[in-house]
Amino acid sequence: MSAIGVSANRLEILQIAKAVAEEKSIDQSIVIEAMQEAIEKAAKAKYGQEHDIRATIDPVTGEQTLLRVLTVVPDEEFEDEAKQLRLAEAKKIDASLEIGGELTEELPPFDFGRVAAQTAKQVIMQKVRDAERERQYNEYKDRVGEVISGVVKRVEYGHVIVDLGRAEGIIRRNDGIPRENFQPNDRVRAYLYKVSRETKGPQIFLSRAAPDFMVRLFAQEVPEVYEGVIEIKACARDPGSRAKIGVISNDSSIDPVGACVGMRGARVQAVVGELSGEKIDIIPWSYDDATFIVNALQPAEVSKVVLDEEERRVEVVVADDQFPLAIGRRGQNVRLASQLTGWQIDLITESADSERYQREFQERTELFMKALDADETLAQLLASEGFETVEEIAYVAPEDFISIEGFDEDVAAELQERAREFLERLAAENDAKRKELGVEDAVMELEGMNPSFAVRLGEEGVQTLDDVAGLVPDDITGWREPGPDGKPVWVEGILKKGEMRKDDAQMFIMKARVAAGWIEADAIDQMIAAQKEAEAPQELTEEERALLALNTLDGGADEEIDLGDLGDLGDIDLEALAAEGGDDEAAPEE
Repeated sequence: MSAIGVSANRLEILQIAKAVAEEKSIDQSIVIEAMQEAIEKAAKAKYGQEHDIRATIDPVTGEQTLLRVLTVVPDEEFEDEAKQLRLAEAKKIDASLEIGGELTEELPPFDFGRVAAQTAKQVIMQKVRDAERERQYNEYKDRVGEVISGVVKRVEYGHVIVDLGRAEGIIRRNDGIPRENFQPNDRVRAYLYKVSRETKGPQIFLSRAAPDFMVRLFAQEVPEVYEGVIEIKACARDPGSRAKIGVISNDSSIDPVGACVGMRGARVQAVVGELSGEKIDIIPWSYDDATFIVNALQPAEVSKVVLDEEERRVEVVVADDQFPLAIGRRGQNVRLASQLTGWQIDLITESADSERYQREFQERTELFMKALDADETLAQLLASEGFETVEEIAYVAPEDFISIEGFDEDVAAELQERAREFLERLAAENDAKRKELGVEDAVMELEGMNPSFAVRLGEEGVQTLDDVAGLVPDDITGWREPGPDGKPVWVEGILKKGEMRKDDAQMFIMKARVAAGWIEADAIDQMIAAQKEAEAPQELTEEERALLALNTLDGGADEEIDLGDLGDLGDIDLEALAAEGGDDEAAPEE
């Protein structure tokens, strides 16, 4: 192709534009604009780059026009003779021209040389390529969250490149199911979770390991899920091995577990087949956290749970023979249950729980024997009645003592008197030790302060109001941090775990900062207002109100709950992707 004329066959120009637009699935006007730009570039190469040359192609007739444009400017702003025209000169040519107007001059057709033709081709190709990439991005960015299917194009660096028809997607190594091998031309379904705009074109990221992929598969196989009658509230997966999903029905007449399983397991087996045999546990979801945790640990049977809502940790007690089942192979069962519920689950056997209870019972017995100058039988009786500290004995209502078999008013009064005398002696000893440690009297005036707390502060080198004001809540209550093996471990603060809540510690420090003159008193009011706003109850839906009325929506579960009677409840940058690795799952705390 040695030469191309601007006056080429009009019909041929439109046919070419239409063919390219259909092939690349873009608008024909974009191809025509690319052709116009190519002609303009070639014309500037012939007539001079300094000129303002514009080419137009009529999208209906294919007629081509090449114009040189001069813009009318005031005399004092005249700078470029090739693109501008003084107002006075413009008036001589056309009296109707005003400032900002344009004077056009039609240029004659010309032949493209070899270089100009090659340049024009590159301009058109680049413009079309950019339009195709933009079309791909706009088409798939709104499909995030869908399951889409395609054909495996190639596998490189462990990444699977999928031909989606009008674009290419990628299943990265850590987004695939382990031990799942794909060959070119295999059909594959995956979850579209991200579309990013890149220099080389949009990157379409697919996943077969994402929990949402399983959720979407159930929506395709189970009509009740698709229609919203059954909701999948949570999903946790160990891709290729095991998964747990929590389901709840909005219709009391429909069993959510049975609907997801299907007749003879047909529905769940269809999902299992798509996921290369991944076993799926379908768990009844519950508004009560304790109940849901018990369900999530199935098939293990749970005896008791103790919730720590502040840290969202739960201690689960199981029978000794159920302990391996609750943990699962390599901790899989408890790990998936933890991911499903959003609670950190700590498992403990009944024997270990009993040993701990006996140890704590013995410690309380010895404390009561020492503090009350009582014999072992009396101390054990008090411990068995639920008394944990000497303070409880000293200040409990007398009738609580009298209700204990064998106790009367005289015994209750005597025990409380001994308890108060012990606390007074202990307070005097701690006050003396506090002074010895250098803790100022001003610290003792803080609300919530007592001699025992002051001693703890002194042992940590906290002696003045400024020292207290410089603390953070974790310094007092303790915190969790990764241990040597990567598992979170508890680091004790100034007080033992559970002696003070984190928000109470925050309030204590704020008051110390007010007393030390660091902040104004109204800062505390602002903090209290912010806390109340954060804790304000959310508006309940009609469904939640109904469940609350039926006592199935429990917003404040007890800290210790006996659950024995609950029953069963092509343009892809592969080199950059090759350097990426999947994040390892955190090991469960067993």
